[in-house]
Amino acid sequence: MDRFMLAAIEEARQGLGEGGIPIGSVLVHDGKILGRGHNRRVQKGSAILHGEMDALENAGRLPASVYRESVLYTTLSPCPMCSGAILLYGIPRVVIGENQTFMGEENLLHSRGVQIEVLQSEECIDLMRRFIAEKPQLWNEDIGV
Repeated sequence: MDRFMLAAIEEARQGLGEGGIPIGSVLVHDGKILGRGHNRRVQKGSAILHGEMDALENAGRLPASVYRESVLYTTLSPCPMCSGAILLYGIPRVVIGENQTFMGEENLLHSRGVQIEVLQSEECIDLMRRFIAEKPQLWNEDIGV
């Protein structure tokens, strides 16, 4: 598996270990991780710190040209909020660990020219299936159900 997806999975595992939701993400430019993060809604009492949002926040303020040449790796299909950020910053490519446990806004991203690659990683699928089974209320809160 790609080293950047492995870094996103590492972030997801860190989030789970902190008592949060196991979703991780990294923003990559020219073969270098600029920002990495994991879902920290529980840990920070945040309404918006999904894994992708945390990775973007941790990357800091970047020139628009950098976003337009970057790849976002995420362990789970991006929700509407995270997809909006991807579109806002013009990130052209998203690599997704899995979309079986949750299908985000991939069709929207694709319709706006974002290249989507879904790996269907068994590790990502297993991580989310176990979490959803153990903490369904927390999961439903995270996806707005």
